[in-house]
Amino acid sequence: MPKISIKAEIIFHLFGLAITNSMIASAIVFLLTVFVALYFQHQSTQKRKDNFYYLIKFFVKSIYDLFYSVLGDKTNVFFPLLFAFFFYILLENWFGLLPGVGSLLIKVKEGEEHVFVPLLRGNNADLNTTLALAIISVFSIQFYAIKFLGIKKYLHKFFNFSDPISFFVGILDILSEFSKILSFAFRLFGNIFAGEVLLTIVAFLVPVLASFPFIALEIFVGFVQALVFSMLTAVFLSGAIAEHH
Repeated sequence: MPKISIKAEIIFHLFGLAITNSMIASAIVFLLTVFVALYFQHQSTQKRKDNFYYLIKFFVKSIYDLFYSVLGDKTNVFFPLLFAFFFYILLENWFGLLPGVGSLLIKVKEGEEHVFVPLLRGNNADLNTTLALAIISVFSIQFYAIKFLGIKKYLHKFFNFSDPISFFVGILDILSEFSKILSFAFRLFGNIFAGEVLLTIVAFLVPVLASFPFIALEIFVGFVQALVFSMLTAVFLSGAIAEHH
């Protein structure tokens, strides 16, 4: 039976910092994201552009239109943040489905003995990553709310002393903002981790070809989860910057 760990495994230490298999995967995906961005920027300055450039452009335009349906004329302000969320999470989700990720083992020392652990692990199957993404998302929402409304109107949404009911609702809104962090983090982590566990069990129990339908399903789930995370951020941003009377 394959070993399933809910936490990322430590591969080595660098200057006292524990480097886990999910961090290595994250670094690879980050470099890939930067490469695609630089490639797209370079191609945009060329007279003759290749097909891959137009494919990326079509993809970006399609996602932009989705965000525009939520944010309207403010889409240009938030699109860099929202697309960064979407594209990075999407690549992380799909990277975890590549052959060797989770199955390529390396021997490391754990306590007094040596054990075999995966060299790479899907980064969004690590709760630390999804929690970090959730914190960035929620704090970005608060930042833009203050920027667009001003600190006075922003605080008035949560601290309204005009009557007891408004004050109580404001306290609930504060709790709601913090609960978004848990909601974002556990939704993404739960779906991706469950998918990886499913693929691991199927690959262990049945021949390789039988896992292909499940891989196709996880490709779709990875896309949906990236879209859900970024779209929810867009919806919360839209609500946060709206004037409240």
